[in-house]
Order: sequence, then C-alpha cells, then structure tokens
Amino acid sequence: MNSQPPVSTSHPAAIAGIGLMLGGIFLFALNDALGKWLIATYSVGQLLLIRSIAALIVLAPFIWREGCDAFRVPPRPFVQILRVVFSTLEVACFYWALAYLPLADVMTYYLAGPIYVTAISATLLREPVDWRAWVAVIVGFCGVILALRPSTATLTPAALVAIAGSFSFSLLMICTRMVHGTSDIVLVTTQTVGALVFGAVIAPVTWVALTWRDGALLVLLGIVAMVAHVCVNRSLKLASASVVVPYQYTMIVWAVLLGYLVFGDIPNMATLVGAAIIIAAGIYIFVREQKRTHQPVTLVDPP
Repeated sequence: MNSQPPVSTSHPAAIAGIGLMLGGIFLFALNDALGKWLIATYSVGQLLLIRSIAALIVLAPFIWREGCDAFRVPPRPFVQILRVVFSTLEVACFYWALAYLPLADVMTYYLAGPIYVTAISATLLREPVDWRAWVAVIVGFCGVILALRPSTATLTPAALVAIAGSFSFSLLMICTRMVHGTSDIVLVTTQTVGALVFGAVIAPVTWVALTWRDGALLVLLGIVAMVAHVCVNRSLKLASASVVVPYQYTMIVWAVLLGYLVFGDIPNMATLVGAAIIIAAGIYIFVREQKRTHQPVTLVDPP
C-alpha cells in the first residue's frame, strides 16, 4: 500500500517505526512460509480465494468507515484497473513459484522490484534517471542473473514465473505511485477483491476438500497479511521512509531462516550473493531518490 503520512522526527518514534517495520516484514515472511506449506496441498486459486475472504472480513470495519463515496469514482480509473490486474498477477505468480522453488529464491527475485521500477520509469514513463542510478540498475540486474543462474537446469518454468511475478510487482508499484492520492483502504481493498475474483474463477477447477485445520490456516493467512500491512503503514506514520524502508530487506534473512527451519532448504552461495547485490543496488537507488526528491516514496508491501 502506498503511504504519505506526516512523520515524526523524534528518536522514540523512529525506534518504534523501525520496530513496527521489522515486525511487519517478519509477519510477511511468516505469511509466505505458511503459504508455501499450504500450496503443497491446495491450488493457487483456492489459496487466494480463502485468503482474500479472510482479509476482507478484517478490512470490513475500515471499509465501512471509509464510506461508499471513496470507492465510487477513484482517481485515474484505468490505472486503478491496471493496478488490480498487476496485483493479482504478481500474487498468483508468487504462490505458484513457491510451490516449486525455495522461499529464499522467490523472495530474491521479488526484491529486485525497485530496480525494475527505476528502469521502467526511465524507459516507458520518460522520468529522468541519472547515470549513477543506471549503474545501480545494471548492477542489480547482474545480481538477478547471478541468483537465477541461467542454464538448462536452473531456467525452469517456476523460475520464469517468479521473474514474471517480480515484473508484475514492479508494475504494481508504478501504478500505485500514479494513483498516490487514493486512500490506503481503497487501494488494499481493490487489490484484495481482485485476488478474490481470480480465486473464485480458478479455485473450482482444482478444489481440494479442506480439513478444519487447513481451513483455519488459510484464514490465518489473510489475517496475518492484513496485520503486516498495518504494521508497515504505521511504521511510516512514526518515522520517515528513509529511516524504515531499508529494513524491508530483512525479508531475505527471514526467508533463508524459515526456508531452512521449516522446509530444509539450504540456499546456495550464488543466490545469497545475488540477493546481497540486489539489496545493495535497491538501497542505493532508494537513497538517491530520497535525496533527489526529498519526499516519501511510494511503498507497496510484499505479497
């Protein structure tokens, strides 16, 4: 979700903001690990359907408070529709890739989203990007290639789906930036409804009978994601984006740990080095953008 809140500059508020960002990112990682465990039994459509229903139940009081007028004619409706499409594509690709790839691998590909945003903004939106940012983009792409290790053995359909999902994620961030005046509740509600519609269409084809335990875990998937959204957005109300956003990259640490502890995945050195390069390039691009504009960035939470 995008956020443009007034931020506090006090030290205690900054510490609280960092804590909330770290907590929110941990919850996203926990949510992704739970999703990987469930996707081994249930289809992407079924997972998105139940996850989205649970998320909408959590969102219901906030939607009621926002009122119908906020949803009636949102700014730039065509971009809003594109945003929902890209949001649905990226989350579907994310969970589909999780069914076949280690959690750390998928997260590494998605961490490259800000790098793609810079490249797309310069080429398609004609936004000015200086040579230093272009160097960071090229270095970031090298990190992606290193992590992907392209060969006949590693360039699998699942890896290509993860890359496609990360591009969709970057296009989602661009669309979110273009409708930055839209309420957070409207943005998260529309993308949740998009995932629900996709799930409702796809799920009946591959429906698997739910156990009570797995049904509860699927509901928990949606609730945890919403709590993580709240933590991340609240962190941006307490501290500036330049302080808290770099902590998003702790996602890869949790992905490696949870992947190892829950699934026994041991990331290879190429993936770890590629992730480090991607993170370094992403942080450099973010810091330069902050210095150039002196404004908060558009933030879209992870899947």
